[in-house]
Amino acid sequence: MGTFDDREKSFENKFKHDEALRFKVTARRNKLLGLWAAAKLGIKDAEAYAKDVVASDFEKAGDDDVIEKIVKDANVKGVVISAADVRAQMEHLLPEAKKQVMQQG
Repeated sequence: MGTFDDREKSFENKFKHDEALRFKVTARRNKLLGLWAAAKLGIKDAEAYAKDVVASDFEKAGDDDVIEKIVKDANVKGVVISAADVRAQMEHLLPEAKKQVMQQG
């Protein structure tokens, strides 16, 4: 029974590691997305705005909360950024986010 328990524990540990990695990559992608949006919106404190974008991801499951925040902020500023634009940028930034997280170790 020890071998089965060891395998089960190994799978659990890998799952935990993968989930932690996914969380870090998503947070990094959202930070990069926030920096991109800040540039588009003419926001001077891009780092602070990027932190707000990262924090907005905790409102609902999935990416909709982040997309809604950026689109809403763009509308307030009179800048046209569609949900499709934000999704495309998310996809574009994902590989860079993965690369940055992996380089951190």
